Amino acid sequence: MNDLVFITGASGFIGGQIAERLLADGRRVRVLARQPLPELEKLGAEIVLGDLESPAMLYRGCNGAATVFHVAGRVGVWGPAEDFNRINVEGTRNVIAACHTAGVKRLIYTSSPSVVYNGGDLAGVDESAPLCTVAPCAYPPSKAAAERLVSAAHSPELATISLRPHLVWGLGDKNIVPRLLALAAAGRLKIVGSGQNKVDMTHITNVVDAHLLAERALSAVAGLAEPGSASPGGKAYFITNGEPVVLWDWVNELLRGLGRPELTKRISLKRAYRIGGFMEKIWSILPLRSEPPMTRFVAKELATDHWFNISAARRDLGYNPRITMAAGTAELIEHLKRNRL
Repeated sequence: MNDLVFITGASGFIGGQIAERLLADGRRVRVLARQPLPELEKLGAEIVLGDLESPAMLYRGCNGAATVFHVAGRVGVWGPAEDFNRINVEGTRNVIAACHTAGVKRLIYTSSPSVVYNGGDLAGVDESAPLCTVAPCAYPPSKAAAERLVSAAHSPELATISLRPHLVWGLGDKNIVPRLLALAAAGRLKIVGSGQNKVDMTHITNVVDAHLLAERALSAVAGLAEPGSASPGGKAYFITNGEPVVLWDWVNELLRGLGRPELTKRISLKRAYRIGGFMEKIWSILPLRSEPPMTRFVAKELATDHWFNISAARRDLGYNPRITMAAGTAELIEHLKRNRL
């Protein structure tokens, strides 16, 4: 497949890795970025300077492209709902409009499992789980609203699909693991709740695989490849490693591998939730730009189960995670030790 690909969010972890894989495969890649990306440009990517609020730049990016990977979005656990809606919802609406105007054939949207947030345990749930409309922070509802737009946009002219990768990590991650290690080093990380909650994580290699498999599957939907697989058009899929881990055991495995003290201090979910609510009030009153160190949403995420059934992705996309938790963790520990991170 040698059609031009347009990627939003290529300055981020997932978008950047998708761009690098496609370029390594000899694909023509164009990316949307708010600032120059010299490393990707050296690899051969065409850079379009703009953002999701720039219809003209989105059209320029989409023009001539057969596939769009819409990865960009606002992430976080704190901030005004209007900011999340402007980027995640209206920005996605702008991407869809640009796809239609430019005649794009395939749109793959990077969603999030948080779209099914329900305030409690999510243990082995599948895509039949209802999308959330309210949550303690604006991120989950905004991603759910954007996913609805993408599903509704599926048509014979524009085949769409949404992917929900969970807790993406691996070499190059600048968010999950670095934040955990920094908090642990500062003595600010405690086990929340029972410490037995299971979570799914997803190695970045598997996430990129899933996006490329989604493109291939949509090619069949659009009549651009050999038919035969179940139609994924307009659907959403959970993407994980398919091997849930006890969150705090995994964190301690990482710390142990790096020769750092393991976590032993605990805090109850009830107390963490109350602290999160208190901090949210303080941050609402004071002009603070940072995120609160604890929020109600974070407390829940750190103490509850959130792992998912990926049978649909295996069946419809041919998705089969090839980097295991054990292999990925060992690789990460060696990388961090080698680079003294």
